[in-house]
Amino acid sequence: GFEWTECTNVDWVRGLVPQTDEELNAWKATSWTKTVAYLKKNPVDIFLSYLYPQQIDEAAIKEIKRMGIKCINFFCDNVRMFNKIPKEFGLFDLNWVPEYKAIDLYKKARFSYLNLPMPMWVDPKYRFTPEQENNHISFIGSKDIQRQLFFEQVVKKSGTPNIDIYGNGWMEESHPFIKGNISPLKKIANQFKFVSQQGFKAYLNKLKFSRYNPPISTSLKELLKGKVNFEDYVKITRESKITLGISRYPSFDYPLHLPNTYSRLRDIEAPMLGACYLTEWTAGIELMYDLDKEILTYQTVDELMAQCDRLSNDSDLRKTLRKKGQTRALNDHGIPSIIKKLTS
Repeated sequence: GFEWTECTNVDWVRGLVPQTDEELNAWKATSWTKTVAYLKKNPVDIFLSYLYPQQIDEAAIKEIKRMGIKCINFFCDNVRMFNKIPKEFGLFDLNWVPEYKAIDLYKKARFSYLNLPMPMWVDPKYRFTPEQENNHISFIGSKDIQRQLFFEQVVKKSGTPNIDIYGNGWMEESHPFIKGNISPLKKIANQFKFVSQQGFKAYLNKLKFSRYNPPISTSLKELLKGKVNFEDYVKITRESKITLGISRYPSFDYPLHLPNTYSRLRDIEAPMLGACYLTEWTAGIELMYDLDKEILTYQTVDELMAQCDRLSNDSDLRKTLRKKGQTRALNDHGIPSIIKKLTS
């Protein structure tokens, strides 16, 4: 029931690439001047953006608001990037915040927010539970140190489990840490900037673990299947006997072996595609789904393997999770539902 438009001659990504302060300021001046001019000629009800702090221009946002246009910004990496919400986000009438664990940060900042799932749309041809099911347990996601360490625990406890791992980076060989040509003064400046943004504890963790790059074990290599294209991605997600999710992520704010977690886009996408979905528990996931009826969760490697055994031996439960999880995701977590809540 909504129509959307955009200022097509603005390259928003340019505001995220490495550049000098002068170049960034010039980009902001040009981009926001075009955007404000476009909105004056093409009035809208809502200005919905996905902007990082350095992309935001205070004067432009204030001018857009003076036009009577509600300004809403979406940002999905709050808990990964910030210990304190940037002041620029306080300019918006509303912040669309998908991470449950970021709520306290917005409350502390006293910024207007609404906790809603990440935006996800799937083609109508996939909005039914799949008729075919293979005998595989699958995970699709790029390699990072937390996912690698987690799966190393899995193979250590269970030998070679029936899990297929797809994604970027898994098949590539590890490389030693290579120093760049950075001057001592620049290094010191970067260290002070990191401490000011992330804190001294994160800096100590960075010193300890930034070069930690263990090789993938032989047992884990047996599970790796490489990259997939979009069609295979959808097919694997939908037709796997069990589709896995992992909520932990790399961060110097937490000890290497005690990672933090938050809900990912996968938690919307997999059920929406009709998957039998088993994901790592994180705070707030119980507000999105009826656990044990729409999706299943685990917190430890032992729980993961127990839930996999449970699902593998119960085809009726798998069918129930597929149907009810997809219905919940499409009805409550789809973009139409989100837009209605943002505009109410």
